[in-house]
Amino acid sequence: MSLGLVDAEALAALHDRINICTSCRLHETRTRAVPGDGPVTARIMAVGEAPGENEDRTGRPFVGAAGQLLTRLLQSIGLDRQDIYICNVLKCRPPGNRDPEPDEVSSCAHFLDEQVALIRPDVILLLGRHAVGRLLPGMPGISRIHGQRVRRGDRLYVPLFHPAAALYNASLLRTLEEDMQRVRGYLDDAEAERERQRKDEEQEAARAAAVRAADEQLTLF
Repeated sequence: MSLGLVDAEALAALHDRINICTSCRLHETRTRAVPGDGPVTARIMAVGEAPGENEDRTGRPFVGAAGQLLTRLLQSIGLDRQDIYICNVLKCRPPGNRDPEPDEVSSCAHFLDEQVALIRPDVILLLGRHAVGRLLPGMPGISRIHGQRVRRGDRLYVPLFHPAAALYNASLLRTLEEDMQRVRGYLDDAEAERERQRKDEEQEAARAAAVRAADEQLTLF
């Protein structure tokens, strides 16, 4: 079985676990849990705050007005939403779309960590302050770091204003559009780095093969 198929099955199993999770009180008021959406092979991952009313009804993330804006923003830099893995910090809708509470974030934390580990994206887009707080604790507010590259370990993050906020604030929308153009450059850099690593691995494999061949030749004498 290929590694990609193993990862896809692992992601599907993770979604199943999220769908039946009862670790916090949000399961009592949800219609459906919202695990995430997108392929396990996605090079880009987008993390929002929590499901809203439309997401709670459908079980899919970012399907309302904010999701439509996100789709347009992705298209503006040549990306198809179907190639992105999208999820939220919380997997169930908070009543009345209130802010996530600390114990709820804690209960969902391992799910998000598992998603990141399975997807292994080149870039993780953090949509809004709650996503930033969860994955980049201790960083300044999003108004100071939006659009910037932030590297933690082997992960590359880009904090962005949440599309829902930009729907009601024209200046935020312009900022989000500009930041997405920066994301395009970051993705190109990540792809170039991946290509360099691939070539380095090929060269190392070729050198190792040459050494083995030389050793085999010596054994003939």
